[in-house]
Amino acid sequence: MKHSKIKINGADGIRLETGALALEVTTGVGPRITSFRSKKGKAGNLFLEMSAADEPSFPTGFLLRGGHRLWHAPEHGVRTYQADNDALAVKPVKNGIALAQPTEAATGMQKAVKIEMLGERTVRVTHALTNEGLWPVETACWALTMFRAGGYGVVPLLPKGDHAKGDFLPTYSVVPWSYTDLSLDVWDLHRDYYGIDVEAADRPHKLGLTNYPGWSAYYYGGTTFVKYAPVVPGAVYPDNGCAFETFTNGKMCELETLSPLVKLESGQSVQHVEYWTLFDGLKEPATDGAFEALAVEVAKWIKTLKA
Repeated sequence: MKHSKIKINGADGIRLETGALALEVTTGVGPRITSFRSKKGKAGNLFLEMSAADEPSFPTGFLLRGGHRLWHAPEHGVRTYQADNDALAVKPVKNGIALAQPTEAATGMQKAVKIEMLGERTVRVTHALTNEGLWPVETACWALTMFRAGGYGVVPLLPKGDHAKGDFLPTYSVVPWSYTDLSLDVWDLHRDYYGIDVEAADRPHKLGLTNYPGWSAYYYGGTTFVKYAPVVPGAVYPDNGCAFETFTNGKMCELETLSPLVKLESGQSVQHVEYWTLFDGLKEPATDGAFEALAVEVAKWIKTLKA
């Protein structure tokens, strides 16, 4: 693994590289993982890049900055949107780096992210929230990845049951947000998955799932990003039980995973782990056949994580 210091929009940052992929993360603000790309593919950075002109205005001074971030759920107009404009504590770890931001004065919460390169094509991202305040806090880790527009998102569904064999009960719920319109072509429904046609959205939409196979994907320019965070059986999740959520407004797409809800006493922490990879050369998974080919490759990759 190669490790080098860089600048990201004027702030300090670090680039981590293997022979197959490259990742960039801020250390002067955030943290944000601002870039993730395949060295073989031609797509470039799959993550959304944002300039100052692209940033929406938040009363708290928070900046989205694009890329991948850690929030604490459930979403709240003040608590969630605390500014993260200060330099991070940086600690090298084996095959990666650990980053921790200063404790948020308004919430007493501290966010931390550890990034580890596992071989040539896998990244492990460990998200952590610590309650440094005086009072208990009920919260969950919320890991959000923003992708550039022009691609196609994929969310697999659980295997179908058989009513004739006694499968009488539901296995998951679909949770739409109040501003979501399920009649639009944004949602490309298939038997074994639903697709997200980002360019079909002209306003915000958000959808959650209470249970799913644990992985989701985003295709852009011949490269497919996959993240994996298995659902914890029997656990209670935020947002009416959502373990996974996706958001799009036509300008970008987010794939979001969450940890179970926990009650953090003062000094306690909660962690949430995602695994990432990139596949080059697969077709856009907008057809059943292309999705099946992707699912086969993802299943092989997930087996390597459990080895």
